[in-house]
Amino acid sequence: MRELAGELGVSRATLHRWVGSRDHLLGEILWAETAAVLENVSYAGRGGEGVAAAIGAFVRTVNASAPFRAFLRREPERALRLLTTKASLVQSRTIEKVRELLSAEVAAGRLESPLPVADLAYLLVRVGESFIYTDAITGEAPDAEKAYAAARLLLRADPAPSPPQYAQPVP
Repeated sequence: MRELAGELGVSRATLHRWVGSRDHLLGEILWAETAAVLENVSYAGRGGEGVAAAIGAFVRTVNASAPFRAFLRREPERALRLLTTKASLVQSRTIEKVRELLSAEVAAGRLESPLPVADLAYLLVRVGESFIYTDAITGEAPDAEKAYAAARLLLRADPAPSPPQYAQPVP
């Protein structure tokens, strides 16, 4: 905040009056970036498959962001608090965007939600988060394809697997 106040030519007190706390400012910046990614994700295919593809594309884009990954490595506790808790404006706004998308798909008859739409939106966002923050939580590599596969299952976009075919009856 000190560096930003200096660059803007204002006191830290003035900067705090303008933007609130450092966490609030970071939350707004993170939301602006999240909103830009959400606006640029294609929903081609619509319905459950289109929504699942959008979730996968969103996770892939976030995972590929070098500045985001650096922030997560540098301040993992702060990042997770700002992005994934009930106080997170990023999470609540992302859930609302996904809820709007799901509601539009349900209203258009392209999606039958297996849960109330608000609950499904929350669950899809949490699934996406799970595969964005995996490295900070479990130490494993983030994986957008797993987020896409999980979203497909939740949205019933993944057809039931066909039973195995055997050349001869199994004894």
